[in-house]
Amino acid sequence: MLKRILLIALLIFTSTAVLAQYDHPRKKVAKSGQRDGRFEGSVILAYQTGLTKSNDGGSQVKVDSTAGWGLSFAWNWTENWNLSYRLISTSPKYTALIVPEDPEADPLLVDHDMSKLSNQLNVTYNFRSKAFTPFVVAGIGWTKLDSNIPSAPPEIGCWWDPWWGYICFEDWETYKTSEFSYNLGAGLRWDVNTAIFTKASYTREFFKVNSGSIHFDTALIELGLMF
Repeated sequence: MLKRILLIALLIFTSTAVLAQYDHPRKKVAKSGQRDGRFEGSVILAYQTGLTKSNDGGSQVKVDSTAGWGLSFAWNWTENWNLSYRLISTSPKYTALIVPEDPEADPLLVDHDMSKLSNQLNVTYNFRSKAFTPFVVAGIGWTKLDSNIPSAPPEIGCWWDPWWGYICFEDWETYKTSEFSYNLGAGLRWDVNTAIFTKASYTREFFKVNSGSIHFDTALIELGLMF
């Protein structure tokens, strides 16, 4: 999986290098003074590292590393300051060891896929007003974790539709939680020209669950447009 991430990253940076050679009156190569007051949007390739957390009684959960995707929308307040909303979605595999309260009962091993959705409002500081600049980022938001394990019997509803005929709908409630979270990170930005930019960064996301605090580390590669 890591090899695939690196290959995609190489393709992205190669394509942006080619685009940088394109000399059009509306897409001159960026030098400085190109971000101030402009909006931007980007697509994100994410690689989230795994973690292992142990709790009281010997219970444990192990979350695997995984690739994911995301979107970001931002406004460059100045050449240096950037305000943004960022969404990251991943679906890592996990293994959970559940230890019953009854010492005579056998532990339960769960092997399943988790859904993780992170929403963050971020502030980024670019150290330089040039096309190539390092940056730091910090933000707050909320993170939703869904075990995808049913917590109750399904709810089923059926009806006659004038177009599709007889339809039945099945909905499952699962063990899930949505918690306040915050993140810190650093990276590099390259404004290829006045329209295209790329970013590479590494962030750590912190949040609390019922069993305590956990964090995820994520490497991000972005390809975006300024307008």
